[in-house]
Amino acid sequence: MKFQLALDRLTREESFAILHETAPYIDWIEVGTGVIKQYGMAIVREIKEAYPDKILVADMKTCDAGKHEALQAFEAGADITTVMAFSANKTISDALGVAKELNKRVMIDLLGVTDSDRLKELQSMGVELVGLHHGKDMQLEKEMSGDLLKLAQGLTGMEIAIAGGINKESLPSLLDKKLTAVIIGSAITKAANPAQEAKEMKEAAEHFETNHTKSS
Repeated sequence: MKFQLALDRLTREESFAILHETAPYIDWIEVGTGVIKQYGMAIVREIKEAYPDKILVADMKTCDAGKHEALQAFEAGADITTVMAFSANKTISDALGVAKELNKRVMIDLLGVTDSDRLKELQSMGVELVGLHHGKDMQLEKEMSGDLLKLAQGLTGMEIAIAGGINKESLPSLLDKKLTAVIIGSAITKAANPAQEAKEMKEAAEHFETNHTKSS
């Protein structure tokens, strides 16, 4: 399981300061939508140059102009770009086409999707990576429910990332799920000690995986 750190609602200086502290404990770096809107592709380039060995996710949340926006993200150094699942199939297929040409990846953001048939349709289009997403505004109303994970039940051959208010307390409930990545934002970025928080969460996951491997 990979740890993806989401840099959202942060300044450029805050983003780099947090990365400096937490880099040893994270696998994927996500440049959040708000950060991209504020600083443009320049910050994607800067972060990739500073951390070339990390997988960089540009959370573009593309819902139109799939080819153009995917190309923007990849040319700036992103390894993965995000496209919304409610987008037109043409938008998604165009982004997938660019990713294939450049040996990059597309993560389809399932925010707002409640019908598992849409996941099956996406898979038939060649989608291999999806993000189960409990949105920020939704988090203000209620905690993440098990319904989010149920959405992807029964699917095989598709990688799944999950995001939405994940913290040290909720992480253990996800460790036995077949997830490619957990996406963690404010639990780390807003912590008094981001490095310590990231370290403890990473160690909890590694401890679980070690014990699970031994028992199996």
